[in-house]
Amino acid sequence: MSNTLLMGQYWETHSIFHRLDPRTKLVSMIIIMLSFLMLDTFVSYVVATLFLAGIMWLSKIPLQVFWRGMKPVLFILMFTFLYNALSTKGNIIWSWSVIEVTDEGLLKGLRFVWRIVLIILLASILTLTTKPLTLTHGLEKLLAPLSKLNVPVEQFSLMIVIAIRFIPTIMQELDRILLAQKARDYDITTLKLPKRIFAYIPILVPLLLTVIQRAEQLTHAIDARAYGNGKGRTSYKQLTFQRVDYQAGGAVILMTVILLLLKIWGF
Repeated sequence: MSNTLLMGQYWETHSIFHRLDPRTKLVSMIIIMLSFLMLDTFVSYVVATLFLAGIMWLSKIPLQVFWRGMKPVLFILMFTFLYNALSTKGNIIWSWSVIEVTDEGLLKGLRFVWRIVLIILLASILTLTTKPLTLTHGLEKLLAPLSKLNVPVEQFSLMIVIAIRFIPTIMQELDRILLAQKARDYDITTLKLPKRIFAYIPILVPLLLTVIQRAEQLTHAIDARAYGNGKGRTSYKQLTFQRVDYQAGGAVILMTVILLLLKIWGF
């Protein structure tokens, strides 16, 4: 299960995105995500999808990785689609008892799911092409002006990256617990869906305890290395903007302008 997650994992392919400055990737991701929130028409969704497909192709990450990473959220996407399809009023195309499916609901559900998929894939590209320490360094540099306001930038950056990195760790612990139960001849995967959902509830307690132990071990490791609050620490690798960073920034700005014009013109 841990191999099916996109967030928090790094995939080395030596692509152009791996060579980008982490600050470029962070700012670009935020701008693109905000532009995705402006998607309104079918043409804008297609343009955004083609743009993201180009990014995925340039990252040289196999499509199987993205597909495996989307499997854990398929249930959420299905629930989102059905909720919007059944709760939106409009032209009824199918009904049964109190359940009604409308044209507007199907369209709204499709838009929500499409947008969520685009945002998940975009965020995953950031973590798949950036090492955690490099991401921490880039986030510190971006938030450096806030340190003048006594904001603990170093601690905040480290906290964010550790939280992202802990996602696959938690899933690995969940796999270990499930394997231990399977060794005792209790396989949750063989249960039917309603029973399977309730069977995961007792697992939360040992999983939570294990995560807390991992967090304590990480705290001791950070203290043993005299990290402190991280303020004033230097880095061996210095971040510098290169030509490819300016080119990537220009492409992001151009894409944002195109989506904004599509929204204004209503195409």
